[in-house]
Parts: sequence; C-alpha cells; structure tokens
Amino acid sequence: MEPGEPQEPREPGPGAETAAAPLWEDAKTFYDSLAPKKKPKSPKPQNAVTIAVSSRALFRMDEEQRIYTEQGVEEYVRYQLEHENEPFSPGPAFPFVKALEAVNRRLRELYPESEDVFDIVLVTNNHAQVGVRLINSINHYDLFIERFCMTGGNSPICYLKAYHTNLYLSADAEKVREAIDEGIAAATIFSPSRDVAVSQSQLRVAFDGDAVLFSDESERIVKAHGLDRFFEHEKAHENKPLAQGPLKGFLEALGRLQKKFYSKGLRLECPIRTYLVTARSAASSGARALKTLRSWGLETDEALFLAGAPKGPLLEKIRPHIFFDDQMFHVAGAQEMGTVAAHVPYGVAQTPRRTAPAKQAPSAQ
Repeated sequence: MEPGEPQEPREPGPGAETAAAPLWEDAKTFYDSLAPKKKPKSPKPQNAVTIAVSSRALFRMDEEQRIYTEQGVEEYVRYQLEHENEPFSPGPAFPFVKALEAVNRRLRELYPESEDVFDIVLVTNNHAQVGVRLINSINHYDLFIERFCMTGGNSPICYLKAYHTNLYLSADAEKVREAIDEGIAAATIFSPSRDVAVSQSQLRVAFDGDAVLFSDESERIVKAHGLDRFFEHEKAHENKPLAQGPLKGFLEALGRLQKKFYSKGLRLECPIRTYLVTARSAASSGARALKTLRSWGLETDEALFLAGAPKGPLLEKIRPHIFFDDQMFHVAGAQEMGTVAAHVPYGVAQTPRRTAPAKQAPSAQ
C-alpha cells in the first residue's frame, strides 16, 4: 500500500464486539443515572383526591415557630433564608403523605392514563421567601408535591375550594375551624409522644364515627339525656341513617380509589385500608352506624366497637398513618400510644367558641 492511500476498513477480530459491549452498557448506566428522574404529570384538581397540608403539618418547624412568635416575621424570614439549604425534619403528616404517594405508584401502574389519584398541595400562610427552603426540603425527601399555595400572612382557607380540597390538615386549630365552617373536611394534626413504625406499602386511615363520619345527632342525645336514653334512641332509629359528618366525603374518596384495586381482583392486596374505631357498643348502638355506611354505599375494612374502652391500645395494634376523632381525650390517648392523631373540631363535644377571640400572633403554618 502506497503512503497516504486510505486504508480498507478492517473486520473486527474475534471477541471484539463482546469486549466493547460492557463498556457501552457501563456508559449508558452512567448517563442514565445523571438524567433527572421523570416525575408523573400532576392531575387536574377536579379529577384527583386533593389533600392540602400545611407546612407545620408536613415538617417540624418548632424552632422557626418560636422565632416567629418571640421575634416577629422579619427575623423569622431572615432565619429561613439563612437556613434554606437545611431540610426540615419530617412532621406528623409526613408518613401519611409518603403512604399517599405509595398508593399513587400502584394506581399509576394499573391505570397509567388515569388522574384519579391523590394530589398533595402544600398550603401555608408563609411568605414566598420561605418557599425555597420548603422546596429544598420536599426535593430532599423526594416528595411529589408540585402545587404550592403561599399566602404571605393571609389565611389560606379561601383557596381550599379552588383546589377542590378533599381534606385539609394543619397544626393551626383556628385555621382548621375556619375550614370546617366552610364545609371542608379538616383536622388539626398532632405528633405522637413516641415514634412507632407504620406500613410503607399500605395506607391505613382510622376514623371515629359520631361527629367525624356521622353527624353529632347521637352525641347530643348523650349530652342532654344520658346513655340509657341514647341506647333507646339508637334502637328506635336503627334503620334511619345518620346525617353525614365532616369527613364522610373523604371516606367516600378513599372508597372510590379502593374500588379501582378491587376491579383488578386486588381486594386482598389493596394498598388502602380503612377502620371505624368507635366508643359505641356493638349490640346496643352499632347496627345504626353500619347501616348508615351501607346506605351511603360505603364500608370500612374493619369496625371496632369499644363500648367506651380506651382507643389507644387498639390503635397501637392497627398502626394507622392517621386517626381522626372529635374529642381531644381520645386524640391524647392515641398520641400516648404512638399514633398520629387529628382532631376534628365539629359537634356538641367541642368547647364553646368565643364570640370575640383574644388577639394573638398568627402562627406561621
């Protein structure tokens, strides 16, 4: 061959192709690892089950709240900006939100095109400057929360209906009362006294009955006339459904998602499980509660009638991600046993509201 003459392409020698393949696979794996993870598309709010969560429900912000209360909003914002690259610690609603996302993954596997999933919205009266730290915290824990509502000191309650909110969780009792008054399912969430491991693959939600799923009709009878009259009343009205309570719609939404798994033959493997945990007695007043759920086309996976016994020990066995009750006595008992409990401020059992509330500094949610 003369100098400068182009060389003929050479056939690869034996084993050349197989030797090159691992190098290509390694490079592909490497570059795939650098690519951003593809996140699912956010559903339209009107198609999803929307859970609105305040920042103090999702994350622990005790020190930040102390600064806000003692030193004011400017120092609070300055502190948040200085620490915006430090993620918040998980708050009481955090395991619940993680369980919602686990259910979403299963739903998207079965129904790739469906928007009938949980959509989590962060709703806070924080200043927008604090948003960077919240976003950094959400990304740190790999949470899928794309919708934010930051109101800069104003109450966020007026926005909840625009988000088609099915449930609002907050650490601020006054904001929760506002939401309940607007007809929105809401509860004040409390951290447990000790940490208890909860399921990573199945969302577990426990409800009290009266003044939570049902109206407070029966509790009014107890308050006014005592237990004997209550039992007589429930027996006489056994076949008359109770009126709905503030969280009936949320149970309905959970039931709708459960049926999507049932229709695929996955009733026993369903990643959503619901519980009725009530102080009612089964024989004397339980039938009306179950018949009311049946009349609504709803059910709970388990029904526990405790006849006035403490709820905490049973909840310790269930290990729900959240338990809803209208009485702080039961909320406190659940907390002591390591359960994340949420107070529903509805019905006759509540402390009478003040007509002129004492002036106090608003909390940074």
